[in-house]
Amino acid sequence: MHIVVCIKQVPDSAQIRVHPVTNTIMRQGVPSIINPYDLFALEEALRLRDGFGGQVTVLSMGPPMAEDSLRKALAYGADRAVLLTDRHFAGSDTLATTYALACAIKKIGETWAVPDLVFTGKQTIDGDTAQVGPGIAKRLNLNQLTYVAKIASFDKQARALTVERRAEGGVQVLATKLPALITMLEDSNEIRRGSMSDALRAARAEIVKWSAEDAGIPELAHCGLRGSPTVVKKVFAPPARAEKAHQIPIADRSWNEMAKDLMHQIFMRRPGIKADLVQHAEGYR
Repeated sequence: MHIVVCIKQVPDSAQIRVHPVTNTIMRQGVPSIINPYDLFALEEALRLRDGFGGQVTVLSMGPPMAEDSLRKALAYGADRAVLLTDRHFAGSDTLATTYALACAIKKIGETWAVPDLVFTGKQTIDGDTAQVGPGIAKRLNLNQLTYVAKIASFDKQARALTVERRAEGGVQVLATKLPALITMLEDSNEIRRGSMSDALRAARAEIVKWSAEDAGIPELAHCGLRGSPTVVKKVFAPPARAEKAHQIPIADRSWNEMAKDLMHQIFMRRPGIKADLVQHAEGYR
């Protein structure tokens, strides 16, 4: 079984600042990390590999410095790493990104083995669009399972799996045949520490680096800024809240009293919520 995991190197969102004059993101001096959501995808892929055999290939599109994140993924236990890097990819939005990644995944299938599963995180912390996973699935004609919280079962011989998907109002249980693409939710697992042997292997491993030509991308006009219809109008930092948090004292008070106080404060500050709850309750009578 061959599994491809798409990861992205992103700036640590806890340390990003917005320039007060130009309203652009200041990346200087901000450390880069693997997109946290992608770590849940990587761990799930490694668990399937450990349980049923096969290989895990990690794929990333980005500048040469993204090699650091790929080595980190190898240190966690991935078998192979591919970096898609080329000036033609600069300025890519999600449409152009999915095109380039889909072409690279096809090339991975031609070079090693056709992927049975493709994993991504549900979204990235720098874009928050959640469009890349579904976009890849559409371009590669893969069955897609998004917002997956748990892989409930996997049948290697039948090439089928069952997942639990978080949905509005509950959990959906879905079954699909392979090949498929899965986007993993946060807190669905916990990334492993990685062994010492994997860390040593990652340090000396060769990262496969592909340009647009190496990846066999036929239409460069669909890549980078030229292939990106998205236009960012403005980037700004949210204003600081002037209103201070209301504190509810807990000394010598029961949970019931504190709950009543809390509801009173909420309804006093947001009267619309009370009206909505009353209307909702009327519907059940």
